[in-house]
Formats: sequence, structure tokens, C-alpha cells
Amino acid sequence: MRRAVVTAGTGGIGLETAIGLAATGHHVTVVGRSPERGQAAVDRIGDATFVQADLSSLAEVRALAVRLASDGSLDVLVNNVGAMFADRTETVDGIEATFAVNHLSPYLLTELLLDTVKNGRVVNVTSGAVRTAKRVFDEAAPPGGYYGFHWYGRAKLANLAYTLHLAERLRGTGTSVFAADPGGAATPMTDGTMRDPRIVSPGLRVLWPLVRRTFERATSGPASVAARPSVFAATDPGLDGETGLVIGPRARPVPAYRPSLDPRTVGAVLALSERLSFR
Repeated sequence: MRRAVVTAGTGGIGLETAIGLAATGHHVTVVGRSPERGQAAVDRIGDATFVQADLSSLAEVRALAVRLASDGSLDVLVNNVGAMFADRTETVDGIEATFAVNHLSPYLLTELLLDTVKNGRVVNVTSGAVRTAKRVFDEAAPPGGYYGFHWYGRAKLANLAYTLHLAERLRGTGTSVFAADPGGAATPMTDGTMRDPRIVSPGLRVLWPLVRRTFERATSGPASVAARPSVFAATDPGLDGETGLVIGPRARPVPAYRPSLDPRTVGAVLALSERLSFR
């Protein structure tokens, strides 16, 4: 039996990713916070299991890793979890929540499951928002004011830098690592937070009607289409033996955002991630 895990897999792009993986013959474990949504997801997916975990908590990420590893080897790990916040907030660990959820959670879960997913595929979901990011990674929170969209992009940039570094680190081991960019879709995050002008910098708020229309156009598609890059990265036989690719919204490889390959950025991200996750 082929096994796959999808974090934040009870709705939106994650649920559609889980459905796609099940259609290719995987038993899928979906991870989420709500048992009610988890049961509904399992009912829809079919060959699936739900595991409850709050991925903003590093303790719960560690417990999740133990639970998943106890079930045996994994063929696919899709770190789909993502969140954007209108207001700055901290997790139970005292870490800025945008960075914790979008980067530290998948970073820690992946590191803890590397032996479990050996000879399989790791897929980390990225975003075009990386292009809005401040490339400063001394701390979880960047300097300056809090603007949710830009901080989301920064956390996704950190995760993309880690993803591409991990691919090189594991090259030749049999484990493949990919980033998947869904483009955009109508999900609770995009229908909610991305309608709040506070998520962008003051200069963009002046242009909010235009910015909002741009967001709406970019996130108007169905989640089933946005899930295709993750499913492709996780299952396509044409990627056998490949690693370190970014799979774009059309489910084809695209060039990596160049700053994600900058050795200074990578080094800072790795140092910060290790300090916060293994303190």
C-alpha cells in the first residue's frame, strides 16, 4: 500500500490534493485541526485517515511526526499547510504565527520524517507571494510594520529556500524534494484575509481597489485546479530520479525564484529554523 500525508488536507487545495493522491492509488492521511472537517474529508476522499493536529504548535508537530512514523514508511509527504493573518499574532511557542505556520511547521515535520519518507517524495507548497518578501531572516519577524501578505511571502520564501537546499542535501539518496506553486484559488484564506487592506503595505493600500481586483482575479479559480501542481510533483512518473524542481501553476517545472537560491538567504533561513525548532 502506498502511503501519502497531506497537511491542512481537510479543505481547499489540501483536500483536492488528497483526492488526487487517492485517485492514484495512495492511502492518504489528512492532517487538520477540526475532527468534523476531518471526517467530512475522509468521507469524500474514500481511502483516507484523519489525524488531528494544530500545526502552529511545535509540540504538536513533533507528536504528529511520531504518530506518522509509527504507521510505517511514507511514499509522499505534502506540506500544504499555510495561513495568512490580518493582525500580528504569536503561537503557543511565542513565535510569530505567519513564520511558524508557513515555514517552521513544514520544516520541522519534514526533518523529523526524513527516515520515514526515505526513497519517497517531499512536496512543499510555495507561493508567488515570495516576490513580495523582505529577505532578512535574523528573527522570525522581519523589521518594520506588520503586513500579512508580505510576511506570508517572506515565510514562503524561507520555506522555498529550505526546500531547494534540502533537495541538494538529499540528492542521490533516492528521496526527491519538490516545491509546488498552486497559483491561486478560491479558498477560505483567499476569500477572507485577502479581502482586508491591512495585509498590504501602506503604499499599496492607496491602490487597494486595484490591488483587491488583482487578488480576486488571481484567486478566482477552483481548488481542484490549484492542487494539480502538488499532485503532479507527488506522483508523476516523469519526475522519477528528479529533485529540486519548482512545479508551477500549469503543473510543469518553472525556474526557481532566484533569491531562494542565494547562499546568504539559505544560510540565514537554516540557522534561524534550527534555532527556533530545536531549542
